[in-house]
Amino acid sequence: MLKKRWAAAAAAAAGLVLLTACGSGGSSGGSGGAITLGFAQVGAESGWRTANTKSIQDSAKTAGIELKFSDAQQKQENQISAIRSYIQQKVKVIAFSPVVESGWETVLKEAKTANIPVILTDRAIDSPDKTLYKTFLGSDFIAEGKKAGQWLTKEFGSATGQVNIVELQGTTGSAPANDRKKGFADVISADPKYKIVASQTGEFTRAKGKEVMEAFLKSQPKIDVLYAHNDDMALGAIEAIEAAGKVPGKDIKIVSVDGVKDALQALADGKINHVVECNPLLGPQLMDLVKKVAAGESVPERIETQETEFDQASAKAALPQRQY
Repeated sequence: MLKKRWAAAAAAAAGLVLLTACGSGGSSGGSGGAITLGFAQVGAESGWRTANTKSIQDSAKTAGIELKFSDAQQKQENQISAIRSYIQQKVKVIAFSPVVESGWETVLKEAKTANIPVILTDRAIDSPDKTLYKTFLGSDFIAEGKKAGQWLTKEFGSATGQVNIVELQGTTGSAPANDRKKGFADVISADPKYKIVASQTGEFTRAKGKEVMEAFLKSQPKIDVLYAHNDDMALGAIEAIEAAGKVPGKDIKIVSVDGVKDALQALADGKINHVVECNPLLGPQLMDLVKKVAAGESVPERIETQETEFDQASAKAALPQRQY
């Protein structure tokens, strides 16, 4: 009987140790002194996002950072729940790519109160309180929109008469959707011949991009250009254009943003006319920032990634080495 009691006590103690190791991670923010990063991802809505997730997961492993990862499935409430879970687990650093720009103050104040630094990746928030996060790592979405607009005005610079544009917007309220729309509009508004005749969200997905483009083709008698806020929506739209008996890249010119491999292939094949790059491979830079903020080091308030643009020739050149 004594041996049974001893064995039961030992088992209970072992279970307690396991629970502690898998729970808060202690004051070090991770087991064995490792840094624990809680990352709340938007979802898996596109090829770009899949590449972004893989970069973060692979880079955390390489850097020796313990990663707690969640997929919000494009729902803000899921991200907020994940961040609160990370706070309860006492991770060392929290990073996330916000589904939308607004509505983060309450949960980020909770992280601040818990002395857990926050890093924004890929997407920004609109809070005026810059003390709620340490830094932003990502792209200049307004600049991306401007690049798309500049290509358009160059491509149709000699055109006479109205140039009819349809726009596939990203997730409503998200930073890339808001900013890519603004950057594009800022450029084309200089000439009244450029007119956006229809604009609707395609939610950054291929399926929704196809569905909305089908509606555009039915409602608009003449479409000269499609501007897609990401490649996946453009690729879905190509399916709709072809099903309608039109030739993408010729009957309807297409400019999109991201630079995923499938889009570069479509560009090489002449089905897309121009692609503005948005680099998803933020993992290595993010892990460097995580280590710095965990150590209490100062970091820049904003760190932008270096990106390019692709025409047909440069797309063909880039394809063999494209990672995503």
